[in-house]
Amino acid sequence: MAATVTQLDARPAAGSAGGPTVRAAVDAFLDAPAIRGNPHTLRAYTNVLDRAAERLGPDQALAELADDDIADALAELWGAAKPATWNRNRAAVGSWLGWCATRRRWAAPAVPAAAERRREPADDTKAVSRSRIDRLCRRRDVPLREKTLWRMLYESASRASAVLALNIEDLDLPNKQARVVVKGGDTMWITWGTGTAHLLPRLIAGRTRGPLFLSAHRPGPHRRATTDPRDLCPDTGRARLGYDRARILLGQHGDGLRLHQLRHSAATHLGDANTSANVIMAKTGHRSLRSVQRYVKPGLAAVHQATEALSSPRRRA
Repeated sequence: MAATVTQLDARPAAGSAGGPTVRAAVDAFLDAPAIRGNPHTLRAYTNVLDRAAERLGPDQALAELADDDIADALAELWGAAKPATWNRNRAAVGSWLGWCATRRRWAAPAVPAAAERRREPADDTKAVSRSRIDRLCRRRDVPLREKTLWRMLYESASRASAVLALNIEDLDLPNKQARVVVKGGDTMWITWGTGTAHLLPRLIAGRTRGPLFLSAHRPGPHRRATTDPRDLCPDTGRARLGYDRARILLGQHGDGLRLHQLRHSAATHLGDANTSANVIMAKTGHRSLRSVQRYVKPGLAAVHQATEALSSPRRRA
């Protein structure tokens, strides 16, 4: 259905039962200030809700959908996904429907109890050793872009989406810090160490503006026409490196290592170094102690060290 976002916001396209269509309701939600104002949040919701809208029927009246229709769509799209993926996408759909019902007063279904959250099993192996990360970032067969990204993710303990969204203008190289927009739309400083500081000037190579991490090739005409100008380098014409591509490259070079494990490992290593929880929260950008406690668990190295304390004095000597 051809319509601009502003038109949808003012007068949503009506379905046969009155009220907006599914597509119009999704567009209005994505245009809400709280969503539109944060590029990471907008990208995440767009990916989920576009797929949900296609499954539900973009021209279907929102008011005509039943709770079971939502459950069926979730099951078909993500029923076989891992618990964390299911919970994240289920929550996105629930946020959209809740916004429609409470903020716009539109007749809308809800996520039914049958499509309940799934338990996410704890995995205490997510944190990898500092030496493994260091060896990975020193490999000669790994391109400079990947080395810089992985170093920065680990040393900043920041989310990959925030780091990938960095522009050169955001960097304060002398002070080893950058301004990022984090989950929820807040702005904060991230900091890095000497490893990243040594690599960044080589990666930037004299550029003064545009995305920090760039794709390897210039996009074709169609992709260029559909890409946000802010995601294109004005000097090279290359596009911003995407999360999916960055994830695949780390998995290939890092023997299955995941982007989030770099952040998780950094928080664990800070905890092992007896860094206070408040400092770790300031470093990672977590808002609550409960959130950061999921990451700040003693690592395997700390457990080995504690185990040595149980050995007999003669054996330790």
